[in-house]
Amino acid sequence: MRRIYDSVLQDHLAHHEEMIFLSGPRQIGKTTCSQALSQNHLYFYLNWDNEDHKQLLLQGPSQILAAAQFQQLSLEKPILALDEIHKRPDWKNFLKGFYDTYKDQVNIIVSGSARLDLYKKGGDSLMGRYFQYRMHPLSVAETLRTVLHSSEISEPAEITSAEFERLLTFGGYPKPFLQQQSMFSHRWQQSRKQQLVQEDIQDTLLIHDLNRLTLLVETLQHYAGHSITYSQLAKHLRVSVDTISRWLEILESFYYCFLIKPWSRNIVRSLIKEPKVYLWDWSLSKTPGARTENFIASHLHKACHYWCDRGFGDYQLYYLRDKDQHEVDFLVTRNDQPWFLVEAKTSANQGLNPNLKRFQEATEAPHAFQIALEAPYVPRNCFEHSSPLMVPAKTFLSQLV
Repeated sequence: MRRIYDSVLQDHLAHHEEMIFLSGPRQIGKTTCSQALSQNHLYFYLNWDNEDHKQLLLQGPSQILAAAQFQQLSLEKPILALDEIHKRPDWKNFLKGFYDTYKDQVNIIVSGSARLDLYKKGGDSLMGRYFQYRMHPLSVAETLRTVLHSSEISEPAEITSAEFERLLTFGGYPKPFLQQQSMFSHRWQQSRKQQLVQEDIQDTLLIHDLNRLTLLVETLQHYAGHSITYSQLAKHLRVSVDTISRWLEILESFYYCFLIKPWSRNIVRSLIKEPKVYLWDWSLSKTPGARTENFIASHLHKACHYWCDRGFGDYQLYYLRDKDQHEVDFLVTRNDQPWFLVEAKTSANQGLNPNLKRFQEATEAPHAFQIALEAPYVPRNCFEHSSPLMVPAKTFLSQLV
């Protein structure tokens, strides 16, 4: 399966010498994407979790280059792929020395199933020595195209109803998406939850109360699309508010969930504290309405990360709600300025949310959309319109990434 990130990495290697930091959830396809580069480059892969690889990594850069046989003549600069290297205690100093000494001889890809900035404490800074790329699940647009574009928004393209339903039902992780089997999907989800809590998090951070952390993981599946109050979660799980805050940060760092905050600028009586929570795997959402909103949120989240990582600018995802309970599901900002609002709906028969106009006027965002999941595809550019507009999810999402 070809991914848009294959093109992203190839473009990076063609134009930049900085290291690639490729991060994302477990089983999202980071290793597969990295190894696809071996078709056109000398390629050597080392994983810190492999004991044989670990011994070589501990021997130092010169021994690694010798084992990789990178001294031979080749058309392209060879690639050294280092997976989970951030688990090495002095990983930043190791990479800094390696890069500064051998950057003219080898391209370096660093990948990991935890957010690499989780491990930034201690050691010399790697600032200026790497570019970050965050890998997300498959999306509507990625099932349709994997070529790079020179702007954020693409022309619409049509996804079949069967493919759209497949993505919504099984999620965007490659294995369950390709298998299309409910029994496999359920077993895969259970296995991934166990690996997340008992292997990734426990091995890295030594959490002592795994039972309650697992309960939080399961509880968040019912909270998808809702604002969360730390004190309520703490009471439910019988832990402290500080513990809830720390565990949510950990679950974000390991790509289980993501939080979006309310936008408060220019919004009278805006909420300023309560975040909303969403899951990286939207297929875990418990109700059709929650899955619809999580599905849209995940596409917007992916787009914001992708646009930032490609260098288009600074993009952030918020929601809008004031103390009078006026609400719009999402606001995307570009370079700290409101760009477009999104309200997520399942049915095309629901009326246009009047809060779209209210908050568009307050934020001065150029666009406002109500996304209808079940509406049929329309081959028109949604971003040609400035007034609040109801648009099909199949059309709007195909224009992202």
